[in-house]
Amino acid sequence: MSEATQAEGLNPELKKHTFEAEVAQLLHLVTHSLYSNADIFVRELVSNASDACDKLRFEGTNDDSLYEDDGELKIRIAVDEDAKTITFTDNGIGMNEADAIENLGTIAKSGTKAFLDKLSESQKQEGQLIGQFGVGFYSGFIVADTISVESRKAGEPADTGVRWVSDGTGSFTVEPITKATRGTAITLHLKEEYSEGEDSYLDRAKIKQLVNKYSDHISLPIQMRKEIWQEDVAEDDNADEQAPVGGEMVLTDEWETINKASALWTRSGSEIEDDEYVDFYKNISYDMDAPLTWTHNRVEGRVQYTQLLYIPKKAPVDLYTRDQQHGLKLYVKRVFIMDEAEQLLPMYLRFVKGVIDSADLPLNVSRELLQESRDVKSIRDGNARRILTLLASLANSEDADKQEKFAQFYAEFGDVIKEGVGEDAGNKERIAKLLRYATSTQDGLVTSFEDYKARMKEGQKAIYYLTADNLAAAKNSPQLELFKKKGIEVILMTGRVDEWAMNFLTSFDETPLQNIAKGAVDLGDLQDEAEKAEAEKAQATLKPIVDKLKVALGERAKDVKVSTRLVDSPACLVVGEGELSPQMIQMLQQMGQDVPASKPTLEVNPDHPLIKKLETSEQFDDLAQVIFDQALLADGGQLEDPAAYLKRVNELLMR
Repeated sequence: MSEATQAEGLNPELKKHTFEAEVAQLLHLVTHSLYSNADIFVRELVSNASDACDKLRFEGTNDDSLYEDDGELKIRIAVDEDAKTITFTDNGIGMNEADAIENLGTIAKSGTKAFLDKLSESQKQEGQLIGQFGVGFYSGFIVADTISVESRKAGEPADTGVRWVSDGTGSFTVEPITKATRGTAITLHLKEEYSEGEDSYLDRAKIKQLVNKYSDHISLPIQMRKEIWQEDVAEDDNADEQAPVGGEMVLTDEWETINKASALWTRSGSEIEDDEYVDFYKNISYDMDAPLTWTHNRVEGRVQYTQLLYIPKKAPVDLYTRDQQHGLKLYVKRVFIMDEAEQLLPMYLRFVKGVIDSADLPLNVSRELLQESRDVKSIRDGNARRILTLLASLANSEDADKQEKFAQFYAEFGDVIKEGVGEDAGNKERIAKLLRYATSTQDGLVTSFEDYKARMKEGQKAIYYLTADNLAAAKNSPQLELFKKKGIEVILMTGRVDEWAMNFLTSFDETPLQNIAKGAVDLGDLQDEAEKAEAEKAQATLKPIVDKLKVALGERAKDVKVSTRLVDSPACLVVGEGELSPQMIQMLQQMGQDVPASKPTLEVNPDHPLIKKLETSEQFDDLAQVIFDQALLADGGQLEDPAAYLKRVNELLMR
C-alpha cells in the first residue's frame, strides 16, 4: 500500500490511496471482462452486510453498549432512479478509517493468487470465483462505475465515521465524516448499461427477485421501502362519487421485509424444498452450480447440534493448495461464530460445505478452544460418519441416478477421500469400501475391493495390486506379466496418493493386500509344483550371470535374482516389503522431503534373449547398465544420468 497523499485541490482531510497490486489487477479483470452473471453483486453485498451484523451480535455478547440502543439488526436496500444508485445499508459492526483502508484496499484472504490465475484463464465461472476467494465487495464494480462507502464503527463517537470512494481504476479516497448511526452504507453509482433497459437494476421488483433467489435464507430482515398502488381519480359532474381513471405504484416511508428471515437449517427438512437447499448452498459456497447431494440432521445425545452438509459437484481450484481455507460455518444457538471452522471436519473431507449450529459450545469459543474441545471432536466425528454414510448410500444404491452421482463424486474427489485411509483410523474400513479402481481387466474406476474379492480365482489368498503413475504405465508394467499369463486380475492404482495410502491399508475384510512390485511373488496354490521346480533350476543355471551382474551394477542394486514373475520383459525392479517404491520416493522428493537411500533388487528373466545374450557379450557391463536403466524406466523411475544411458544404447546399437 502506498503512503496516503492529500488529493490535489480537494478537502484537506481527503486522502488518496493506491490499491494493493493484486486488488488493482482484480479490478482490471472485473471492469474489462464480460461477465455472464452480473446479478452476483446483490448476493455478495447482502452477504457482507449479514456478516457485519453477525460480527456485531458476536461482539455484543460481551459488550451490550455496542448496540447503542438499537438492538434490531437489519439490512436495507434503497433504489434511487433519479440518482441512478442502489444503496445497501446495515447496522452491523461498521468500520473506522483504518478498517476501511485495510478491508477495502487490500485482499488479505489466502488463495488470492490462485483466484487471479483462474479468473485470467476463463471468464466463465467468475460469479463462483469472486465470492469463493473472499473478494465479493469488488463485484459491485461489475455494474457500477463508482462505489462510495460510508461507515462508522459500533461503540465509537459519531465524528469517527469514514467515507471511502473509488471508481475502480487503481485508487480510492478516504475522508472523515460524522455519522450518527453505526454500520455501513454502500452506494453503487450504476453504469449506463445497468441503469436503463432490460438490464437495469433500478427495477425494485428485480432486486426483490434477486434477494429471494440468493439471500432468502439470511436470518436478518432484508428490507426495502414498501410500494402501494395509488389510484388517479377524476370528478364526474353527473355522479356523486369520484371515478378512478388510472394509477401508479408509489413509494411509502414504510420499510417491509422481503426475505423469510429464518435460518434454513433450523427448520424441519420436511418443510424445505430442494430449491431452497440449493439456493442456500450457492450462497454459503459461492458456487454457481447446484450441489451434488446434501444431508440435514439434528443430532441428539451428549452433544446436541444441527448439521447441514453439502458435497459439491466440482472440486474447487485450490483443493490441493497448502494454505487452502476449508471448514464449516459455525453457529452457537443461531449466533454466528466463525467461517471455515476447519476443526469440524477431518482434512480428507475439506471439500464439504455447510453449517453446524451447536447448542452446547460457548459463545466466546475461539479456534484455539475448538482444537481442545471434546464436544468439537464429537461433532467432527459425527460429521465424518454422516458424510461417509451419505457416500455409501450413493455407492451402494441400485438407483442409476445415485450411482451416477457417486461416479461424479469419485472423479472429482476420489484422491482426496483416499487420504482418510491414513488420517482416520476409526473410519478406515468405511473409506476402503468407497474406493474404486481400474484393474488389469477393467479400465474404468469402477472396481471396489468387494467387487474384486467376488471375482478372485479359487485358491487365491490375497488381493493383488500395482501402483503406477498412470493407467498406461500400469497396464504395460513387467510386473503384470505372470498375472496376465495366469488370468489373475490385479488392481491398478494410479492416483496421486495411492502409494502413500496403501501403507495404512494392509488388508480388506480379513484378506491381505499385496503389492506385486514388492517382495517375492508367492501365488500359493495358483502356482503348481512343476513351475516351482523350473524356477529353482533356472536359479542354479543362471547363477554365474547373476553373480557377474551384481559386480557390474555395484551399488545401484541391492541384489540380483532370477525372476518368477516375468514372461516377456528381460528384467524388472523389485523393492522389499516396507521399502519405498520409486513412485513414492519421487513424490516425497517433489514435496521437498529428504528421502533415505533405497536400492531395488533387479530380477531378470532367464528365458529372455537379452539375458541369454549376456553369457557371451563382450559389452557385459554396458549391457547390464542398460538393462537396469530400462527396468527403472518401466517402473516409473527417473534416470540419474540420461546422457550416459543414451550413449551406452547408441554404442550397443552400432556394434
